[in-house]
Amino acid sequence: MPPGNGCSSPAWFVEPTRDACRAAGSCGAELGLEAAKAAEAYQTNHALVGSGCDDRAISAILLSMSQASPPLTIDVNERGKERDGQPQVMNRRLFMQLLVFESPRRTKPEDTLASLKAGLEAAGVQSVLYEDVNHPAGFGLLTWSERPAHFVTSVRPALAESLELGLRLRTEFTMMGRAYSSGFEPDLEYWVLKRPVETALNPAWPWAVWYPLRRGGAFERLERKEKVGILHEHASIGKAYGEANLAHDIRLACHGLDEHDNEFLIGLVGEELHPLSHIVQRMRSTRQTSEFILQMGPFFVGHRVWALAGSR
Repeated sequence: MPPGNGCSSPAWFVEPTRDACRAAGSCGAELGLEAAKAAEAYQTNHALVGSGCDDRAISAILLSMSQASPPLTIDVNERGKERDGQPQVMNRRLFMQLLVFESPRRTKPEDTLASLKAGLEAAGVQSVLYEDVNHPAGFGLLTWSERPAHFVTSVRPALAESLELGLRLRTEFTMMGRAYSSGFEPDLEYWVLKRPVETALNPAWPWAVWYPLRRGGAFERLERKEKVGILHEHASIGKAYGEANLAHDIRLACHGLDEHDNEFLIGLVGEELHPLSHIVQRMRSTRQTSEFILQMGPFFVGHRVWALAGSR
């Protein structure tokens, strides 16, 4: 604890003895705590006594514990805008993964493509294959499922033969995320489960740019009203490009799913490549990007060469 608070040492985590645990009930009664909190209070007291804290500091800490807020309620559901007067709530979401590969040496890219297609078709894995614009022997593979185990139980076996033949995974481009709700979706199920797939599979939008990003902690410390304004600026630009049929986005969260600790995964698709680059440039002037984005990329740029829309 900081100097001046009656404690000479931060030795907080001293494990109480068995006898001390038995005595915890009487300690809790004296403090006026609920029985469930009595043991915790005594254990903290036991630790603080051994840390050098004086009686006044210990009393203040235990009083703070007794006035603690109620237990935190955890809600992992996706929520949308009210529909017909009823809340939209569901505990379902879509996971999407992008894997990027390099053809083996002495293997023609078209042969690698044929091998990938054969494996995916045999396994019935819904997917999109891109030719990597920035690598003449590279490919990108986009797959998706509500079940994250799908990437292990279905996608991995579908790639086994190609990997055995020397296909190399470019791990620096691996991206994975989950669709999420903002709370304003008019049709929650469509926006979280169906729209990302329709966007990725649309044959009129063969170009794609995929990239992860991470916001700084300063954004999370802003007041809610200020956050909403910043996000609205960003969203209004994306909406304008979409309505003009220039760029369409797939927005995924990747907290705890990304090797480099990114927070979001963005997929931009469209009829032409230039508008996809243009919207990224346009977003650089927004307050969110210019002040709060810590990192973006790497960027995968692909042109769809094949897709499988059905599954077994």
